Amino acid sequence: MKTKDLLSVADLSAAETEKIITKSLKMKLGPVPRLLADKVLALMFEKPSLRTRVSFEVAVHQLGGYCFYLSPDEVGLGKREPVSDVARVLSRYVNGIIARTFSHQTLQMLAHYSTVPVINALSDLEHPCQALADVMTIQEKKGKLKGLTLAYIGDGNNVAHSLLLAAAQTGINFRIASPPGYTVKDEIFQAAKGLAAHSGSQIFLTEEPEQAVKDADVVYTDVWTSMGQEIEAEKRRKAFARYKVDVRLLSLAKKDAIFMHPLPAHHGEEIANGLLDSQCSVVFDQAENRLHLQKALLSEMFGKAGRTR
Repeated sequence: MKTKDLLSVADLSAAETEKIITKSLKMKLGPVPRLLADKVLALMFEKPSLRTRVSFEVAVHQLGGYCFYLSPDEVGLGKREPVSDVARVLSRYVNGIIARTFSHQTLQMLAHYSTVPVINALSDLEHPCQALADVMTIQEKKGKLKGLTLAYIGDGNNVAHSLLLAAAQTGINFRIASPPGYTVKDEIFQAAKGLAAHSGSQIFLTEEPEQAVKDADVVYTDVWTSMGQEIEAEKRRKAFARYKVDVRLLSLAKKDAIFMHPLPAHHGEEIANGLLDSQCSVVFDQAENRLHLQKALLSEMFGKAGRTR
């Protein structure tokens, strides 16, 4: 890896991403080698979590390691204790830190002061483990990545950022349809363009959902209002009103297109009621694959043949 940490999809090379995805598909079939024996990882979360916390805890356990959870009240990053001090203390106790934070700057500070690897389990800028598991799911369902077209409908949020980078890195064409003022950050867009120049991926930004979904292989959406944005909920509902993914919109994609969502979903809002149970939905396979992708990632970063401290 380019750095000791995984804060962004861009911290991995294209070859490393391909290796992790291939490894995750093998690990899904089992058996799982106990590559983290004698390794201890800290889960330090500022935000609540279901899939991220459980999948990481189970992944570490299946790999033979041990992890423990630190809640917001127990640590109080930047409040009860400076981030720099937390990083330097934890580095003396554990082999790695898996952090879920409100601010990406908090992650960057943790990584700067920590002498052990830090993994981004979600920040306001990126969600790399989600995006890598998403790409793994697409590979599993479609048998390939390069040349496929992924249509993302909705907010240019942390999931969209990491998914855009992962698509650009692996040769997936990426189209995103967002309302004015809600598209991906320019810094992410420019980084993705750089990756796409090597992979051949085509990136397309539009305000028209129909234009994005037309003949797509994958249709993807996420909530309109993320954690920490609750005060904007009503404003966002109005802005995103015509960005709901429903049967009509999905009909514009290819007949064998798959539908994806990182969960949790707001049924009747960004997706039509019943869509998660439709024939084209792979959402729960996608959720399961968080576990297998993270096993592959952890084994690469902390396994006996990988980096430990």
